[in-house]
Amino acid sequence: MEHSILVKILLMLMMAIVAIALFRRAGLPAILAYLITGVISGPSVFNWFTQQQIHSVAELGVVLLMFSLGLEFSLPRLWAMRRTVFGLGSAQVFVTAVLTMCISMLLGLNLSESIVVGSAIALSSTAIVLKLLNERGWLRRRHGELSVSVLLFQDLAVVPLLILMPLLASDGEMLSWHEIALAMVEGVLAFVALMAVGKWALPKVFDEVARSRSNELFVLSTLVVALVTGALTQWLGLSMALGAFIAGMLLGESQYKRQLEADIRPFRDLLMGLFFISIGMLLDFSLVITFWWQVLLLVVAVIIAKALIVFGLLRAAKETFRTSVATAISLAQVGEFSFVVLALAVNYELLEITVSTKLVMVAVLSMAVAPWLVRHSVDIARRLHGVKAIKQGDSEIIPPLEQSSDLVLILGYGRVGQTIARFMKTEAIPYLVLDRDPTRVTEARRAGEPVYFGDVAKRAILKQAQIKQAKLIVLTFTSSHVLDQVLPLCRQLAPEAKILVRTRDDEGMEALEEAGASQVIPETLEGSLMLVSQVLYQCGVPLTRILKRLEYERRNHYQYLHGFFSGEETDFTLELLHAVALPKGAQVVGQPLSAIPWEKLRVELRAVRRSGAEVESPELDWLIRPGDILIILGKPRRIEKAEHYLLQG
Repeated sequence: MEHSILVKILLMLMMAIVAIALFRRAGLPAILAYLITGVISGPSVFNWFTQQQIHSVAELGVVLLMFSLGLEFSLPRLWAMRRTVFGLGSAQVFVTAVLTMCISMLLGLNLSESIVVGSAIALSSTAIVLKLLNERGWLRRRHGELSVSVLLFQDLAVVPLLILMPLLASDGEMLSWHEIALAMVEGVLAFVALMAVGKWALPKVFDEVARSRSNELFVLSTLVVALVTGALTQWLGLSMALGAFIAGMLLGESQYKRQLEADIRPFRDLLMGLFFISIGMLLDFSLVITFWWQVLLLVVAVIIAKALIVFGLLRAAKETFRTSVATAISLAQVGEFSFVVLALAVNYELLEITVSTKLVMVAVLSMAVAPWLVRHSVDIARRLHGVKAIKQGDSEIIPPLEQSSDLVLILGYGRVGQTIARFMKTEAIPYLVLDRDPTRVTEARRAGEPVYFGDVAKRAILKQAQIKQAKLIVLTFTSSHVLDQVLPLCRQLAPEAKILVRTRDDEGMEALEEAGASQVIPETLEGSLMLVSQVLYQCGVPLTRILKRLEYERRNHYQYLHGFFSGEETDFTLELLHAVALPKGAQVVGQPLSAIPWEKLRVELRAVRRSGAEVESPELDWLIRPGDILIILGKPRRIEKAEHYLLQG
């Protein structure tokens, strides 16, 4: 029995992996892949698990999600955006929820059911919208700022919903305003109490945990804090997710915020995956097939209605037509927190399975079309406003330059690219820059810089940038997959040009040179050389000798900078230095260095220490004596084998 459950769990996880890979390739969010996995492994198809079996574990995903949301909750940020957050955000949630409640009650639902439906429809997908806005560089645009403000208020609106849900389920009786007010007061008191205690206790707890320098203890403490505060609020008759949100908010202002977020993310993502799988198990496909026309009609109605509500509110606030349309389209879908609301409603028996299935399908389908809507929101706004839309992926037309044999083409306009461009400008050297960050390009163009938007991995863009005229091409980005595409293309289009490539470290230098790089500049090693030069100069070493030493290192591919003694956190992909002390009984004592099979051991002898003196690259006829220390260079496992040979043979 236990083995069969294990096999079913493994099959479900394998199915989720395949589904995520396929959905990612199709440009769809991973949430949909989890939902499909739940449908297939649930009662509708294979019936491996029931929703109740998965949900008890999956609910922890919601707890960790709310903890992460609390970490991102910043009072200063909220105050800076208070007008749009509390003005536009509250208006959108209130109008959408009330309108949906009224329609639901006209269709025969009771007050509790209507509140649940209205709350679920009012929320949009923070994860999808923010990800797509960030990818396209629209977060700083007006419609991006407005979208973020509304999403922020929606996330905050989840908190009172978590307080209301247990109350809505109280014996199925009709709610009174007195009961709602009492529940809100209880929630506020619990909030204040946890804030008061946590503000004092939690930073001290994590100070002690941080002093231990144990990653395991830090991760465990993070999980325990999130779950204990959740359990405490549940004991008070509220939601576990509310307690986790408060704990995250208390720690969001601490210096441990980024570490907490990084530690919690793997557990959160895994458990949220299980949560969405459990939501998928709620779907009854026989009902979906029966009511398919109603589901499609609801999807269209929800998207259009939400878009019209946001558009109307923005126009009333005197926003421009195009900004209003782009924001409305971006927020027209149903969000992931809607699944949380619907799941809690099903657990509290607030919704019938027929209604919940329809709403889940509406949410799934609206989220499926959300990426397309967000990506094309600006173009749709342009078309509705009578302006011809710009095709996605099109780049700015680069005007022809004057013929110049000294042109420097800079690919990437980040911090490194901008620094290079400033020196080019100072020396009056003609240069041209390509970059894919639209905000950065816009800002630079306003300042009069010759920077253009374009994908440097495309042949047509590089030809427009007149790569054939370039004397020098500088690749400033460090992404390996981009380098793999761009470097061979640059070499093919400009066979005579010198190509300089920036990398993080010296890994793969030979491969880059074989692919066409004239010179590879590893910034980690160059930074080390610059620091060394300053140290030597301060110690009185003549500048000419320092420059010769630096040039020697560059010519020899930084050979002297390879290999370091390992620490606690060893990177087993790098070559390390290791000192082997040879006692009197060691196998190689009394033998010359030439007798040791260095090529077979696949390690390099760097130096020998004898009586406190070090001899670099000793002669092979060096006779080994007891007490000698051999300093060898190689991969960790090869060093282990070499040490074993030197000591025992």
